[in-house]
Amino acid sequence: MRVMVMVKATEDSEAGRMPPAELLDAMMKFNEELVKAGIMLAGDGLKPTSEAKRVHFDGTKRTVTDGPFAETRELVAGYWIWQVKDMAEAVEWVKRCPNPMFGPSDIDIRPLYEMEDFAEITTPETAALERRLRKEMGG
Repeated sequence: MRVMVMVKATEDSEAGRMPPAELLDAMMKFNEELVKAGIMLAGDGLKPTSEAKRVHFDGTKRTVTDGPFAETRELVAGYWIWQVKDMAEAVEWVKRCPNPMFGPSDIDIRPLYEMEDFAEITTPETAALERRLRKEMGG
């Protein structure tokens, strides 16, 4: 199963406060473990929302809002995409992660939808398109 592991933002991350070198080193070593174990498919830190845009959809109307965005607890500061056998394995890996922030922090783990989840509504054409797109993306 694939999961998205999200490092939740804090006031420090939203302020653009850079981690100390020791934390960056620890995170890179953790990432190396993930890669060697065949778990990590992708991952990056995200810049603060002061550099972001939010696009709101309402029917055919689109409204663009410049960051920063309010509720820090609801924001994501970084992410990984992992391939794991189950949610328990993902939890065990997250528990080994260095604390990514200066103080208390949270990491959320959410399973990704796979095409099999849409089997009841997927046409053969849609399934073929999804396979082609994954191949073109390198997956």
